[in-house]
Amino acid sequence: MTEIDLGLGVLDHQLVDSDRHRCGKVDDLELEGIQEGRPHVTEILAGPAWEHRGLVGGLAARIAKRLGRGGLVHVPWGEVERIRFGIRLRRPAHELGLDRGEERARRIVEKIPGASL
Repeated sequence: MTEIDLGLGVLDHQLVDSDRHRCGKVDDLELEGIQEGRPHVTEILAGPAWEHRGLVGGLAARIAKRLGRGGLVHVPWGEVERIRFGIRLRRPAHELGLDRGEERARRIVEKIPGASL
């Protein structure tokens, strides 16, 4: 079993699917076994983190929700292929529910004067 500093090595790191497409960031982790003294990660939580990033982030989150792309996505830890500069996943984003259109929303928001993500 490999030990990882979750705060430095996983949280807020880029998720990359099996097709090498960026598909979000690790917003949180689901842990089990804490009370038993054997904590382990069971899921990666990726979701609408933009809504907490100021006015522009809130706008992007509302656009995503209107497009039906909002909500938290639970990715089983078993889908992690490797951890390096990002979190490489074993399957394509669309199979894991991570194809929420973030790149499409980013392109829209980038056109707004003064927007910086």
